[in-house]
Amino acid sequence: MATAEDIMHPGVQWIPTHETLDRAAQLMRELDVGALPVSDQNERMCGIITDRDIVVECVAQGLDPSRITCGDLSLGTPRWVGSDADVGEVLEEMQDHQIRRLPVIKDKRLVGMISEADLAQHLSEEQIAAFVERVYAH
Repeated sequence: MATAEDIMHPGVQWIPTHETLDRAAQLMRELDVGALPVSDQNERMCGIITDRDIVVECVAQGLDPSRITCGDLSLGTPRWVGSDADVGEVLEEMQDHQIRRLPVIKDKRLVGMISEADLAQHLSEEQIAAFVERVYAH
């Protein structure tokens, strides 16, 4: 069976907790991604910032994205999966926590990210349908 490393998008870039949301948005545009893992000063993952987070939690509330840091929105326990996890474990983690992007860790380092697009390229139609039903269920 395929592993997380087999289906992930490699080469993920961090953004530090002290960076502002406007910088996160610029970096997302440069990298053509919708999410960035957020790291503390020790390069430990402490969350993920998404384009939706920036819009809903900052802009839509009338806050200034040049004054709000990535750390301000990186609350809670970040979810991740080991690079050797099988696809079933990846799906379970994403479905159980209703998340659309999942960081991949190898030897305590971030090595990639799994998104819905990555899943779509590697799963059967039945697996994708079950994933969508569970992740988007409210």
